[in-house]
Amino acid sequence: MAELTALILTFLKAIGKYRWYAVIITWTVAIVGWAVVYRLPNDYQASARVYVDTQSILKPLLANMTTMPNVDQQVLFMRRTLISRPNVERVMRMVDLDIKAKTVSEHEKLVDELMAQIKVGGTERDDIYTISYNNPNPKLGKDVVQSLLTIFVEGSFGSKKQDSEKAVQFIDDQIKSYEEKLAGAENALKEFKLKYMGLLPRQGGDFTSSVGELSDKLSQARLELLEAEQARNAIKRQIAGEDMAPVSAAEREVVNPEIDGRISALNKQLDQLRMQFTEEHPDILSTKRLIAQLETRKKDEAKKSRSSGDPGANYSPMLQQMNVALSVEEARIASLKARVGEYSSRLERMRSQSSLAPEVEAQLAQLNRDYAINKDNYEKLVGRREAAKLSGDLSTATDMLTFRVIDPPTAPITPTGPQRPRLYSLVFVGALLAGLGVALLLSQVRPTFLSQSSLRDVTGMPILGTIGMNWTEQQKVMRKRRLYAFGLSVFTLFTAYGGVLAAALLRPL
Repeated sequence: MAELTALILTFLKAIGKYRWYAVIITWTVAIVGWAVVYRLPNDYQASARVYVDTQSILKPLLANMTTMPNVDQQVLFMRRTLISRPNVERVMRMVDLDIKAKTVSEHEKLVDELMAQIKVGGTERDDIYTISYNNPNPKLGKDVVQSLLTIFVEGSFGSKKQDSEKAVQFIDDQIKSYEEKLAGAENALKEFKLKYMGLLPRQGGDFTSSVGELSDKLSQARLELLEAEQARNAIKRQIAGEDMAPVSAAEREVVNPEIDGRISALNKQLDQLRMQFTEEHPDILSTKRLIAQLETRKKDEAKKSRSSGDPGANYSPMLQQMNVALSVEEARIASLKARVGEYSSRLERMRSQSSLAPEVEAQLAQLNRDYAINKDNYEKLVGRREAAKLSGDLSTATDMLTFRVIDPPTAPITPTGPQRPRLYSLVFVGALLAGLGVALLLSQVRPTFLSQSSLRDVTGMPILGTIGMNWTEQQKVMRKRRLYAFGLSVFTLFTAYGGVLAAALLRPL
C-alpha cells in the first residue's frame, strides 16, 4: 500500500511539473469539443402508434365455411419485414429521397442509414405498434413515418390477397385438368354401355342375380300356365257333361243390361226432380219421355232376339257363362305361353353370355370407379376454389383486420437529440484526461528525479543529503502568482463547464 501511495504521489508530482501544459491542452480540447457539440444539428423524432384489431365477428360466423386467415401471424410477419430493403427503397421513392442519391454507392448508403434509423416497436399481446424515425428535418421524418405506416397497412392486406389469388389460379388449373378427365371418363362409360347394353347388370344387382331373377319369373310363369290349363280343362269337362235344356218363355225374355241401367239411373233422377218440382215441370216431363223411349227400345230388341234364328238362344245361361269363361282361359293360356317363351329365350341368351358377363361387370366397375374418383376430386376442387376466394375476400375485409391510428405522425417541434448536456460532460471529462495525459507523457519524455529514493534507486549510489532551494522574495511572489493563475484557470475551466451545461439545460434548442 505504501508503494502504491508513493507511486501515485510521484505521478502527481510529475504532472504538477507540467501543469501548465495540462491546463492549455484541457482548455483547447474543451473549447473545440464544446464548439463541435454546439454545432451538431438537432435530431427530431417522428413517430406514430397504430392499434391492430384482429378480433372480428366474421370469424365465428364463417369458421366452418372457409379457411380463416391467421391475421395475428400476418401482422407479426409484416412488423418483422417492414424494415426490409425493398420497403425502405419504396419509402425513399415515396418521399423523394432517391433523388438525392447520384450514384449507386450513395443510394446504398442512404438505404443503410434509413434501415438503421427506423425503429418498429410494440407487442403482439397489446396489438399496439410504434413506428419511429429520427432526422434533422422534422417534415421529412413525418413523411417517412407516414410512408412506413401506409406500407404496413397495405402489406398486411396485399400479401394474403396475392397468396389467395395464386391458390385460386392453381385450383382453376387443376379443375380444368379434372374437367377433361371427367369428360373422357363419361365418354368411355357411355361407349361401354352402348357396346354391352344387354350384358350390363341392372341397378342394385349383378349378372348372377339377374339370371336368378329371370329363372324365378320363368318358373312362376310356367306355374301360372299350368294352373290356367288345369282351369281350362275343368271348364271343358263341365261343358261336356251338361245337357242343353230349352228355357221357358219367361226365361227367353232378353235382358238388356245397358238399357236397364240407363232406365234405373233415369228413375233415380226422376225421384230427385219430384222432390223439387211438380209433375208439370219441363225436366220431369223430359225424363218421363226418355224413360218411355228406352222401354220401347228394350221391347223392340227383345222381339228381334226372339225372332232371330240363333240356335244358342234356347240353351241354358249357365252354359253361355261357361263358354265365356272358357274363352277367357284360352286367351290367358295364350298370353302365358307367350310369356314363358319370352322368358325362356331371354334365359338362354343370358346363359350363352355367362362367360362374358363377369368381365363386362369388372370393366364397368372399373369405369364407374374411375368416374366416381374424378367426379369426387372435381367437386372437392370446386368447393376449395370457392373457399379460397372467400378466404381472399376475408383477408382484405376491413372487418377482419382493422387498423386504428392512435397517434398519427406529425412534424415534431422539440428535438429529441443530440443530448448536449451529456455530450458537454463527456467533452469536459475527455479534456481533463487529455491534459493529464499530456502532462504525464511529458514527464516521461523529460524525466527528473523528484525524491532521494528515486535518485538512489537509479544511480545505486548513497545519498549523503539534500540541499533545499533558497527562494528570493521576488521568486516567491512569482511562484504565488503562478499558483494563483493556475488555480484561476482551473476554476475558470470548471465555471465554463457549468455555464455551458446550464445553457444546454435551460435552452435545449
